[in-house]
Amino acid sequence: MKAPGRHLKIRELLDAQEFVDLETLCRELDASESSVRRDLVQLEGEGALRRVYGGAMAVRDSANGNGNHDARDQGLDFDWQSTHQAEEKRLIAARTAELIEERQTVILDGGSTVAAVAHALRNRRLHVITNSLPIALALDDARQIEVTLTGGYLYPRLRVTLGPLCEQMLSGVAADVLIMGIGGVTADGFSNGNSLVVGSERKMIEVARKVIIVTDHTKFGRNAMINVAPLHVADYLVSDSGLAEEYQELLRGQGVEVLLA
Repeated sequence: MKAPGRHLKIRELLDAQEFVDLETLCRELDASESSVRRDLVQLEGEGALRRVYGGAMAVRDSANGNGNHDARDQGLDFDWQSTHQAEEKRLIAARTAELIEERQTVILDGGSTVAAVAHALRNRRLHVITNSLPIALALDDARQIEVTLTGGYLYPRLRVTLGPLCEQMLSGVAADVLIMGIGGVTADGFSNGNSLVVGSERKMIEVARKVIIVTDHTKFGRNAMINVAPLHVADYLVSDSGLAEEYQELLRGQGVEVLLA
């Protein structure tokens, strides 16, 4: 594939995923790493993307022509997430906190639902590992909680650190529990809409002895494009009372204990 064709393909991939890692680009383009890096330099010069550690990110306006965020952008914006289904998230957080024992090591993934769980855990004696700046700030004066913040590339809208450095740090830890939000849940498994986020989440699942998924009912039946893990990796899923019975049965059939807040 010649350079113009590669450039078009790179634009298409970034339009679909917002972030694409270098390994994926080389595979999809059937090109060498050096060729892909030259392509990224040229496209960055044209303002089509932004190079980051490990890959490239799309450059988009923050809103569409009507001044409103589209659905995908909303899903990748922490401020919007924090106001969406806020009461459901508060109830989910309170129910999730009941599953956590004193002095456990807990990984808290990024996202607004998990941030609500962090607030519910403020008075506990825990060691928290997180890649989320809002969660670290929420716990900075919780004197009984030790907080370890991962390194990595700071994804500004979600306010989380991601990428190879984050995954490398996570590889060196072990945790009693992972509490993780998710972008979509279907019979095919848990999914999210950004490959950089997915890489860190997979590593979190790998190093945790127990996995708790926290999500409101609006995420069910939605495939968020990139698979994170099959349903059976979760030990618990905590959701709100709006979760349809068919999804509860689907999860229980995969050995997941479903708790409704």
